[in-house]
Amino acid sequence: MTSFSELLSSLMARVSGVGVLSGLSRLSGGANMESFAFDWAGSGYVLRRAPSAAYMADRPFGHVDEAALVRAAFDAGVKAPEVVGVLEDGDGLGTGYVMRRVMAEVSPAKILADPPPSLLADLGRELARIHAIPMDRVPDAIPLMDTGAALAELRSRFLSYGGDRPVIALAIKWCEDHLPEAAPPVLVHGDYRMGNVMVDSEGLAAVLDWELAHRGDAHEDLAFGCMTVWRFGQLDKPAFGVGSLDDYFAAYEAAGGSPVDRDRFRFWLVYRTLWWALGCLQMGQMWRSGADKTVERVVIGRRTAEQELDLVRLLEAEAPEAEQAAALPPSKPVVPEPAGEPTNREIVEAVRDWIEGSIKPGAQGHAKFEAVVAMNALGIVLRDLDVGVRAEDAALADALLSGTATLAEPGLLAKLRRAVLDKCAVDSPKYAALAAARADWRG
Repeated sequence: MTSFSELLSSLMARVSGVGVLSGLSRLSGGANMESFAFDWAGSGYVLRRAPSAAYMADRPFGHVDEAALVRAAFDAGVKAPEVVGVLEDGDGLGTGYVMRRVMAEVSPAKILADPPPSLLADLGRELARIHAIPMDRVPDAIPLMDTGAALAELRSRFLSYGGDRPVIALAIKWCEDHLPEAAPPVLVHGDYRMGNVMVDSEGLAAVLDWELAHRGDAHEDLAFGCMTVWRFGQLDKPAFGVGSLDDYFAAYEAAGGSPVDRDRFRFWLVYRTLWWALGCLQMGQMWRSGADKTVERVVIGRRTAEQELDLVRLLEAEAPEAEQAAALPPSKPVVPEPAGEPTNREIVEAVRDWIEGSIKPGAQGHAKFEAVVAMNALGIVLRDLDVGVRAEDAALADALLSGTATLAEPGLLAKLRRAVLDKCAVDSPKYAALAAARADWRG
């Protein structure tokens, strides 16, 4: 059987000419696609591909159109990667494309620890450039988003996942009640945030991951990178964790972006937080269905709690002032440990410690990443065994979704606040917004 490296060498010979493959390694990042870095004929490249053909089956466009879109962005002066070749059936590598490698930092933690002075202005400018790409340069397969239809689809997905998460129901109803009029469509990157940009000492170096691109409202892109989860702990800097919204909007408008509508921006901030909450739930469904049995999927499935916390923080201003000032009910007590045989908690703890002491130290690259994810998964189970916190409440979710219950109801906001605090403490105890919410809510 022909090896992966042999197939990749044949691909590169086809698209780039004679050379020798070296330095092949799988990159640890990328929640959806596989990425491999390598050298060919003295230059660095990255292969981006789908883990399986089935993985691409329900996507609105494939890698051929994605590569064409990235090329259009590159040609328009956007700091997109330079695509050098697209996989064909005969290559035996699935679907994907090859780009020239950009040498810059992608880790949000490292970037945000010491961002270059120009970064916020660069982010605004680059987004304006993306939105200015002429529609006739965008491949026909790139879909047009109808916001109302997309919101209805989120509602349908929520119901298919059980329809029993009250905070998600609250957010869906709020978005339905605040749906804006359609805006003139632009090319929307769809995933413009820390983690999908590369940065060097000079500023923004590359914009990555174009798989969610579509035609739609520019404010969707403006809001997405400002979600709490994508600020990676920099809660006092609402624009990407880098700076202020005023400075970000000014940079976007100065680079040719249309004037920013603050109400429309707020809608999209809530919408995309809701979207990612359901996206996290979907990760768990992918694992259950067998489409992707990696541990990473079930762990991301539990990150729904982060988004529910953020949604309550975004929407609590809708409640009367008296409800916003109300005290929280108490948490459930921790289950005491028995003194007899090893408990489920102790068995899980033993497995986690074994991974940390025996597996993680010898792992490299993606295998080390997977070991860390497995430890995180077992940590969730340990905390859950202590308190048994659940987020499901079908009756309350139905009442919020229908509008028969609202945040004006006495005690409801306090109940939701307590629920999201306790659930996030189990699923994501290091989430920066958790500590901030505890302080704000005296929880």
